[in-house]
Amino acid sequence: MAVGRISKPHGVRGEVRVELMTDTPERFKWLDTIYIGEVNPRQVAIDSVRVHQGGVLLRLAGYPTRTEAEQLRGELLLVPKAEAVPLEEGEYFLYQLDGLAVYTVSGTYIGRLVEVLETGANNVFVVDGPLGQHLLPDIPDVIKEIDIEGGRIVIMPLPGLIDGLDE
Repeated sequence: MAVGRISKPHGVRGEVRVELMTDTPERFKWLDTIYIGEVNPRQVAIDSVRVHQGGVLLRLAGYPTRTEAEQLRGELLLVPKAEAVPLEEGEYFLYQLDGLAVYTVSGTYIGRLVEVLETGANNVFVVDGPLGQHLLPDIPDVIKEIDIEGGRIVIMPLPGLIDGLDE
């Protein structure tokens, strides 16, 4: 599971600034190691963690200088799913939504969720289906039910949200 992305080096001693992809930034303090890279992740020891200007700075073993830390720019930071922060009832990880079938409250099939866009205000679900691609805001007025176990999302489409839908 991705918990962050290295944005750039910080200072001259090998620290990197982390673009957070977790609601629990303090989790970095609990970790001894982290996986770096999306394609062939490699496990790297964490030498230090500190909070700086609302973000996280990491110093990773094997990257003692700014020049070496620069090689990590843009890399994903991953943890095993088994180390995920426990969720409250009704919460879910965004990756769990991939591929879920999307239906209206009246049972009309809209398509499958193919991507979640994280915006400042709310997430946007990208759904591909027989009527084309649709962008659905993840707000209570539209998203009525998310059933991970059942593999479906139920929506109440607002007027004009889905072209060609007669409901």
